[in-house]
Amino acid sequence: MGSASKQSKQTSGNPGSRPSQADRQSDRKARIAELRAAEQRRDRRNKIVAFSVAGALVAGMIGAGTWIALDAKHDRDAKAKAAAAPIDGVQTFDNLSRNHVETKVDYPQTPPVGGDHNPVWLDCMGTVYDKPVENGNAVHSLEHGAVWVTYNAKASAEDIKTLSAKVKATTYTLMSPYPDEKGTITLTAWGTQLTVDSASDPRVEKFFTKYVQGPQTQEPGASCSTGAM
Repeated sequence: MGSASKQSKQTSGNPGSRPSQADRQSDRKARIAELRAAEQRRDRRNKIVAFSVAGALVAGMIGAGTWIALDAKHDRDAKAKAAAAPIDGVQTFDNLSRNHVETKVDYPQTPPVGGDHNPVWLDCMGTVYDKPVENGNAVHSLEHGAVWVTYNAKASAEDIKTLSAKVKATTYTLMSPYPDEKGTITLTAWGTQLTVDSASDPRVEKFFTKYVQGPQTQEPGASCSTGAM
């Protein structure tokens, strides 16, 4: 028996024997600690990336917002400058009455630039009429700050197409044929009028910039979309 006991002790001390439970627990704890450390490192990297991306987005938004604000200010400044600049050939008319009347008014200008007018205005939210409109209704639209574009038979098809596109893209404007006008194309705002020979005349754009809801407007902010069609 002594020999057997001795043999057993020698076997347990053999380097090739299975690790003890204590050794296995120690290895497991070490492995868990290593996995936790790796996870913490990964979390730190993810947070750094997230903060970097968020910072870049915020910076981009601030930059975009600043650009938009500067661009809007530039547009306002350009419009204010254009509105202050005189336009060659523009005629102005003062002391125009503004009464609402049901009867037809005999206007001294053709097309009229203001005066007594019908209680109902024409729709002027970029509206293009293919037939002549009533003077009294159009004058009411002028009172609300609209620009009225008219033309006679001398206007080319290309001019009419260009002006129609411009009007349709611009609120507080309207357009209609006016066979009796002397000029080829006439731009009219309240108390203000310009005659040109072609839609390509640079004064057309200047007139829109200056007089659509411009300083001549008698009722700023008044509707231009619920009148008569």
